[in-house]
Amino acid sequence: MRLTLGVRRRTLGPVPTPLRLLPTAGLSAEELTAAFAGALDGAYVLAPLPPDPVEAAGVRRMLAAAETPGAVPDDVALVVSTSGSTGTPKGVMLSAAAIRAGAAATDSRLGGPGEWSLALGAHYVAGAMVVCRALLAGEALHLVSPHLAGIAAATSRPGARHYLSVVPTQLARLHEDAATLAALAGFDALLLGGAAVDPALLAHLRAAGLRLVTTYGMSETSGGCVYDGRPLDGVDVRAQADGRLAICGPVLFSGYLGRPDLTAEVLRVDDGRPTLLTGDRGEVAPDGTVRVLGRLDDVVISGGLNVDLAAVQVAVRRVLGTSDAVALGVPDSVWGTRVVVVTTVRTSLAQLRDALSPVLAHHALPRGLSRLDVLPTTSSGKIDRRALLAAWESTDKELA
Repeated sequence: MRLTLGVRRRTLGPVPTPLRLLPTAGLSAEELTAAFAGALDGAYVLAPLPPDPVEAAGVRRMLAAAETPGAVPDDVALVVSTSGSTGTPKGVMLSAAAIRAGAAATDSRLGGPGEWSLALGAHYVAGAMVVCRALLAGEALHLVSPHLAGIAAATSRPGARHYLSVVPTQLARLHEDAATLAALAGFDALLLGGAAVDPALLAHLRAAGLRLVTTYGMSETSGGCVYDGRPLDGVDVRAQADGRLAICGPVLFSGYLGRPDLTAEVLRVDDGRPTLLTGDRGEVAPDGTVRVLGRLDDVVISGGLNVDLAAVQVAVRRVLGTSDAVALGVPDSVWGTRVVVVTTVRTSLAQLRDALSPVLAHHALPRGLSRLDVLPTTSSGKIDRRALLAAWESTDKELA
């Protein structure tokens, strides 16, 4: 496979499908739609680039693996980069069939195809799938501010349904913005995913009339594949003995670009079906309802005892009344791993521990607190946990 960077490499044998790198900054809805249409039609494999130059440089380095013969399967239409929580982005290869399956299942679950507003970066899977859903439905794509300022639910075609996909961070700061909440209430559905959602925030937004659909999924599943706890049509989710969630279905990815070792770790064949072993813990009820409990690596050992960081974070957000709070595990010479909290709320560590003591075991209470004016986010809108971990030692903090 060749990178279309202006220099054509000599190839032997049949000419492979080219990889088209697409800088997404400043593109119109028509330009985005046309670029994705070419990929779904098989003209090239599309690799959307993030607008941030440093992040884009890392993605370009990852995409160099596409030059290796046979690195990209023939059915791949799109290579989306992960957010790089480990510091190095992975290239998730999605086939046209997987993308079409995900889009069709979403249309079916939401009540039919419709126009879509894009408030997320098209270089990540959530934004890319918004473009593809509108394209495959033959409906309009509208570009809106990621801050949702001035958003409206008006459609290009009278009577058309209108959808929006967002992450919790985008909605968490709209508590007092009555005008924006009223506009969002005009959408037929708002897909909300990418991170755990504070139940209090969810209740507040639904009371304001927003038709929210909580989603669970990842780049490797062509975006959200579980809506309001129920897998999309054709998707099967199971919990293994250790609580690890495994997913089967037509929406699964084709592998990681240039990393067959990583692909083999998570993509298996189970009962004759390709199965994705996720990095998440969860429960699946007898009726198939899925409940995600957190990441497998959220469970840390502090002072010789297990602490579930996801449970700590849920409790912290509830007592502080905010989504701008993160529970982390940082290396510590005494505790092995010290459980700490970073938040924008002006509180003290003693006050926080007192408020949490009725709901958390003593060994799970945070032993560190740092307060920031704003929590850093990735370009996909998620809170940047890696940046918080890297900055922990240099930030002002309280320790217990």
